[in-house]
Amino acid sequence: MSTRARAVFVAGAGTEIGKTYVTASLTRALRRRGNDISTLKPLASGVPPFGEPSFRESDTAILLEAQGLAVTPETVEACSPWRFLAPLGPDLAAAREGRSLHLCDLVGWCEDRIQDADPETILVFEGVGGLMSPVTAAATGLDWLRALALPTILVSGSYLGAISHALTAAETLRCHGQTLLGVVVCESLGAPTSPETVAAAIARHVPAPVHCIARDGECPEALVRLV
Repeated sequence: MSTRARAVFVAGAGTEIGKTYVTASLTRALRRRGNDISTLKPLASGVPPFGEPSFRESDTAILLEAQGLAVTPETVEACSPWRFLAPLGPDLAAAREGRSLHLCDLVGWCEDRIQDADPETILVFEGVGGLMSPVTAAATGLDWLRALALPTILVSGSYLGAISHALTAAETLRCHGQTLLGVVVCESLGAPTSPETVAAAIARHVPAPVHCIARDGECPEALVRLV
């Protein structure tokens, strides 16, 4: 019997579509269910320096609070070891700071977290940007996900064009042999149609469950059961 901890990857069909909101909501729901949970965002751009008031609004701080963890230099480093100030793709943000990142280091860090975790722990890795966004000078988010080969939850918005973006990302995962656990349509403020309408359209074309979540809503129980 395997003693490897369970892990899932939360990927986005695009940028700024609610990926962290969904990841935090899922984390809280898993904790309420009694699971030991470790939620990690190894790469994070647009992160203010620790200690500034705006740091509390960063993705890293949001995910730590969802886990019930104090936001300290130690917990921040453990959740997001590669943090960049500029609100750009990690490759560009790193270059702006004279830093570099290699895919092997990123993948190795994630693999170490999985290997070191208690077998009863569920690890949730949140990606950065969209599925095909560059994460290093040479690699995309898809390369990162393929190297880890983790089952994936795909997050979409409900904005105009979201259906095409979600289906393109789902098809990309399928073509590269990745397991799609489910799709989550996160409400886009000001969208011309409801998240339910977008989800219904996506569901007609993907062989995985499709769920909705409002920006002030709770994580659907059906989504929690997928993990």
